[in-house]
Amino acid sequence: MFAKWRGKLGVGEVFFVKLPYSDEIEIENLGRLFDNTSECYKFFWFQALVTKVLEGKETITYAELIDEMIADAWYMVTEYHLNLGPKDTLERLVDDISKISGMKPCEKKEIILEFVRNCDDKGVMQKKRTLTYNVPYRLQAPFMENVKGKAWNVSESSLIDAINREKRLIYYFTALKGLQTEIRIQPEWAVYIVENQEVLRGWLKYNMILYLQRRNPSVPGIADKLQPPLERKLDKVQKYWKLLLTLKPVHEIYGNEKVTEKDISIDHFVPWSYVAHDEFWNLHPTTKRINSSKSNCLPNWNRYFPKLCRLEYFSYVMMNRYDAVKSAFEKCAKEHLNSSEIRGRMYRKGLSLPEFSSVLEEVVQPVYQSAKTCGFRSWIYVGEDSDERTVIDGENVRVK
Repeated sequence: MFAKWRGKLGVGEVFFVKLPYSDEIEIENLGRLFDNTSECYKFFWFQALVTKVLEGKETITYAELIDEMIADAWYMVTEYHLNLGPKDTLERLVDDISKISGMKPCEKKEIILEFVRNCDDKGVMQKKRTLTYNVPYRLQAPFMENVKGKAWNVSESSLIDAINREKRLIYYFTALKGLQTEIRIQPEWAVYIVENQEVLRGWLKYNMILYLQRRNPSVPGIADKLQPPLERKLDKVQKYWKLLLTLKPVHEIYGNEKVTEKDISIDHFVPWSYVAHDEFWNLHPTTKRINSSKSNCLPNWNRYFPKLCRLEYFSYVMMNRYDAVKSAFEKCAKEHLNSSEIRGRMYRKGLSLPEFSSVLEEVVQPVYQSAKTCGFRSWIYVGEDSDERTVIDGENVRVK
């Protein structure tokens, strides 16, 4: 048997997520875990709890769970620039650790966890403690009959005592010891989580997507931004541009460097970490070094968009001139050109450079401006003469 959880995604669309039934635990209350969610903390706390249970832990400290929350939120905040909530402490904590550590937005999770475990910065420690004031207790509110209204407005120690008197909870508490306070997962819940981990993760992901969509209404591809960035599969696009290299010299748009078959890298003009797609009109060749320098910044529009137009128009002319290029383009289009409307407007025959550029601008500029609004920084490539420096938001920055 299953217990149904009802939710909405988009106007008028209703979905049902089924949580596996159990005689030993209260599934209906589990399904209400995220009913009243104005901040992100419940999602990350529960996700951390599931992770630790799957690692075989039954007793877990606040510190362990908070560190896991930071690592899980890392990519959403540093790589994808998602808004986690109004004045969100977890988001600010990730920002602080990013500045202190110098870790990359795409850093491996184990390295992030190692750093946050050993970080003794006072500001970081205070924010960690702040995250424990409410979510460990309020997460289980749907299960509690006797903790209502003013009963929440007591000290942490008193709240722990009250919660520990409740029955059939997911976990209970040891005595309050700040970040070393422990929760004890109940055996029946540990079994349920392990046996139904895939369903629970899907249910959690679904709820988190709904929440993040509300907080980031203009951001595309939320579902692809809940985990570390994956390597892009751009083989067909790279083969396409390598074919062009055999016909005409190609110079990339940032440093006007000649692109070679051995040193070609496909760049997303508007970073993938914002658009979350590999559409052909947003892709162009550059060198591996320059692409690494650009990272997930936004190329300065006034400087580089006209150059992008000329390069993409060169591609457009070549595909209409050579059958081999047209064939390579058609192979790319199957995976990397998903809008028939854009294809009909941008790749129809007979366009002049101004006409092509106008269509490309209509497609790219709204996405670019939205990414800028979300906090993606403007970037200018300076080049080898400046010891491989780039300019980000007007500041000269050495590229490591």
